Amino acid sequence: MSWIHSVLFLFLVFRWCIAGESSSPEVTDDGAPMEISEREALYSTIQGFLGDSWNGSDLYPDPCGWTPIQGVSCDLYDDLWYVTELTLGLVHENSLACAAKDWISLGSNLESLEFRSNPGLIGELPETFGSLTNLKSLVVLENGFNGKLPTSLCNLSSLKRFVLAGNLFTGTIPDCFNGFKDLLILDLSRNSFSGTLPSTIGEMVSLLKLDLSNNQLEGKLPQGISFLKNLTLLDVRNNRISGGFSQNVEKIRSLTDLVLSGNPMDIDDMMGIKWENMGSLVVLDLSKMGLRGDIPYGLTKLKRLRFLGLNDNELTGTVPSKELETLPCLGALYIHGNNLTGELRFSTKFYEKMGTRFKASKNPNLCQYDIVSESRSYVPPLGLKPCSKMKKTEGGLVILQTLRNLKKEESSSSMSLMVTRRVLSNGLTWDLLLELSLIVLLI
Repeated sequence: MSWIHSVLFLFLVFRWCIAGESSSPEVTDDGAPMEISEREALYSTIQGFLGDSWNGSDLYPDPCGWTPIQGVSCDLYDDLWYVTELTLGLVHENSLACAAKDWISLGSNLESLEFRSNPGLIGELPETFGSLTNLKSLVVLENGFNGKLPTSLCNLSSLKRFVLAGNLFTGTIPDCFNGFKDLLILDLSRNSFSGTLPSTIGEMVSLLKLDLSNNQLEGKLPQGISFLKNLTLLDVRNNRISGGFSQNVEKIRSLTDLVLSGNPMDIDDMMGIKWENMGSLVVLDLSKMGLRGDIPYGLTKLKRLRFLGLNDNELTGTVPSKELETLPCLGALYIHGNNLTGELRFSTKFYEKMGTRFKASKNPNLCQYDIVSESRSYVPPLGLKPCSKMKKTEGGLVILQTLRNLKKEESSSSMSLMVTRRVLSNGLTWDLLLELSLIVLLI
């Protein structure tokens, strides 16, 4: 019977430490070198996923020896077999709830537990998961699990990796991270967690990666997040977080990836960040946040920056083209969907390097400085007109205005104003050139 498929992997890793035990381990009556409790726990786990019809004791009396089970790997230690890896294929039942099974029997030795890519696994996580206190890695990725997280997960203080991404979990995130001193990766993304972030999140002093993206979290980032001095990635995109950045995130000098897009940020909070102090940043995404005002000049000081997303905001003013072009690592720049004005002064070489990774369209009053290039790799930015063809439009009247011949004299000042009007009416076009000389005497 084959039940191994490449779609799902339930990965269990055991590390058995039997040194110092005074009694010999009990082995099976048929002479197979495996403890009875070990074999029963293995059978119970498999049966919990494949159903009661699976009879391991009859089919595989020696699962690591002369009757091996497909998907089970073992190591020999002190002349006894111990399970090191268990790989289960796709669960064909479409509504199989995750029951308690025999997790408690495995709890004293289990170090890694993974459920991956199986929407057929549904229901809440069992409370008994909290008994797996030796777990170093818990990965529940892209399944159908739902409901609130059991508070017993707070017992898993030995975790180094904690991933619950891509499920249907709801409720608040438990406020019990004060004991997770060794945790390196916390990924709770792509669920439906709500409420504010727990205050103890800043006590995970070893944390390298924090991904809370695509949830319904709200409020401000807790002040304690500034204590995560080893954090390299912070991703909170697509939540409802409203503040706590300028006072906290700016202090995390180790950050390389900062993704804040899609949050209704307090504008004063965001624009108050001194970006030049975050010189380690490689990826910075501030898109879809309602940002206003000029592009922060501090961004032009981030010499390691490779990706900068400022699109779909309400930014105004001119683009610091020359300063941005001097960033040696910049490979993607998105400023489209704003109210930026003036001329883009990027060079041909810059556009050749960026290719399609540069977007500046949907800025009505932004134009591209005229570039003459014979290079085949040069593609002018889409959605931008050359500045020579830009016109200021007001209703049905387009007016191009230029000031010329500004002269100053000791007793008077004069100003020549040339106005070119193009009037569009009834499908006909007339060009009228009026030259007005205005002399204003100042006494």
